[in-house]
Amino acid sequence: MYLVHTNMAAAFRAANRVLCPCTKSSSCSQVRVQIQWRGQSTAAAATQTKSTEPQTQPGKRKTKTGILMLNMGGPETLGDVHDFLLRLFLDKDLMTLPVQNKLAPFIAKRRTPKIQEQYSKIGGGSPIKKWTATQGEGMVKLLDEMSPHTAPHKYYIGFRYVHPLTEEAIEEMEKDGVERAIAFTQYPQYSCSTTGSSLNAVYRYYNKKGEKPKMKWSIIDRWPTHPLLIQCFADHIQKELDLFPPEKRKDVVILFSAHSLPMSVVNRGDPYPQEVGATVQRVMEKLNFSHPYRLVWQSKVGPMPWLGPQTDETIEGLCKRGKKNILLVPIAFTSDHIETLYELDIEYAQVLANECGVENIRRAESLNGNPLFSKALADLVYSHIQSNEICSKQLTLRCPLCVNPVCREAKSFFTNQQL
Repeated sequence: MYLVHTNMAAAFRAANRVLCPCTKSSSCSQVRVQIQWRGQSTAAAATQTKSTEPQTQPGKRKTKTGILMLNMGGPETLGDVHDFLLRLFLDKDLMTLPVQNKLAPFIAKRRTPKIQEQYSKIGGGSPIKKWTATQGEGMVKLLDEMSPHTAPHKYYIGFRYVHPLTEEAIEEMEKDGVERAIAFTQYPQYSCSTTGSSLNAVYRYYNKKGEKPKMKWSIIDRWPTHPLLIQCFADHIQKELDLFPPEKRKDVVILFSAHSLPMSVVNRGDPYPQEVGATVQRVMEKLNFSHPYRLVWQSKVGPMPWLGPQTDETIEGLCKRGKKNILLVPIAFTSDHIETLYELDIEYAQVLANECGVENIRRAESLNGNPLFSKALADLVYSHIQSNEICSKQLTLRCPLCVNPVCREAKSFFTNQQL
């Protein structure tokens, strides 16, 4: 991708500033609402055609295998921002607030103008549905060739906080008469706050209806070290390294940036930090450890301890130590959204980089429409079908200090499925 001096900010981070609206450079004296975080996540950016229908693709034959592509989603238009924030703040898998049903609408209403302003700077909406559809189309086309006995395959998009919602996608799958349903998280690294929340939504759908699924469910719940995923990241990094001035190229520091988590979540045993670290290790192995690197964390909010070091503070620290050629790599995001397009591209690589005196700063392109990434998704699904397993062994283990009883119920729901 391009970018000498660009950056961006997380939708979730900005949305939470209502609870601690001070910036890094400002002071804050007002009383804060006490929050218990379950985890965190973000939104995305770029204008698209709005649709509230589950995102699927037409097909002539009855669908045999349905792949539910799970993600957080992001508002497609500025008008969608309020409802996105409202659903986000009502999600008790993500956070718990006092009198949440009353406080969430207040926060969403108050934060909407600020978040709309951020989305307006990155095209007026999120590109995540567009990219997910592109990836899904490439995936099922390959799957129909790779696995004709489970064809036709059809992808469905299920977002947590915007249309098409997870529940809407499940309804569409049931109506289509899908025989085999695969819940496929689009987060390579598992966290209770992202993949966990989406899986809980699937469980709640059936629990609320009081019915057993007509489809046979299984899950692809994590894939942090898949070889083709690693190859995609390595290719995008090398492409960007080659665009640095030749005389500066060997001095580049690679910063792998992922969304941070409160330490209260990490200390409960959430596997996310270890899995992100595993991705980074494999990518650097593929690159033969060609440059110095660090794994850093973005989007910290509020006064509580968070997983660090923070991306912005790392950029500042490197500049003070004379390391002024930096490559940012969004390692936990596969599609562009507000955390890449605003926080990395604008806040860090433009504003902060100029303030710190960075010489050259670039951001590796997200995987977006890379055909090799669609091949990676197809390979993951194909291997999963061949394994005849419901889920990974890791999913069967709850966080040792888990405080969310729904996690236990959701894991039991999936592990008791019969293929």
